[in-house]
Amino acid sequence: MTDWSDWIGRRRTIEDLVTPAMVAGLNATLDAETVEQATGAAPQAIHWLLARLFAPMREIDSDGHPRRGGFLPPIPLPRRMWAASDVTFAAPIMIGEPLKLDSVVSAITPKSGSTGELVFVEIAHTVTAGGAPRVREKQTVVFRGAGRNAGAGPEAAPDADFVRDLIPDPVMLFRYSALTFNAHRIHYDRPYAREVEGYPDLVVHGPLTASLLIDLCSRALGANRLATFAFRAIGPAYVGEPLRLAARRTNAGFDLEAAASGKVTMRASATLA
Repeated sequence: MTDWSDWIGRRRTIEDLVTPAMVAGLNATLDAETVEQATGAAPQAIHWLLARLFAPMREIDSDGHPRRGGFLPPIPLPRRMWAASDVTFAAPIMIGEPLKLDSVVSAITPKSGSTGELVFVEIAHTVTAGGAPRVREKQTVVFRGAGRNAGAGPEAAPDADFVRDLIPDPVMLFRYSALTFNAHRIHYDRPYAREVEGYPDLVVHGPLTASLLIDLCSRALGANRLATFAFRAIGPAYVGEPLRLAARRTNAGFDLEAAASGKVTMRASATLA
């Protein structure tokens, strides 16, 4: 496997702000209880809408992502997955305030697993407003070969304090792709997802599932109550599969999981502010 160490320390800065339309779009996509919101604190999952990369069409790769070799190394493995994130909410993001998202590649780790070659890329993100931190995140992206699906996840836990059942459909996936300007074709192009990357169907976005889990906490406690949120993807969830979101109280906050057709696809934990 090629040495990608030259990419460690590579930086990117994006300036943005959260608009009422962004908040309404996210709330509508999550089917949150409140949709329209003109002022005040944005919902805690909003920061995943800030990393939009407006690459021109001439710079788009065959998978729909911007071509690798700029901020991210040109790893020659076709599948790309958002594997995990550890998020700290330092302060609420306010609607309309100018924001800066600073990102740096902090680690690149090649591995060999049961499904073949893997490369894990860790990215540290910091969202600030006027120099003051709003959100800190350590994101892990994994690159892997096509057509090598992990086995089914473990059985979902039978007990929970809060539960929400839904079926992600193509409209929900399209809306989230549009909100995040994420053109990865596994989320909307069924022939590509099946024939090129080897998935059985359209894939639910990892951060969409994570956002639904954060929203589950908000439904139970009210908005902007989390101090930290960490998730790890166990396996893909697919369009049209029944998805159960579950939260169990702990001394510090919640243990959460998402399960598709009874098999865990994501585990998460949250602590309270």
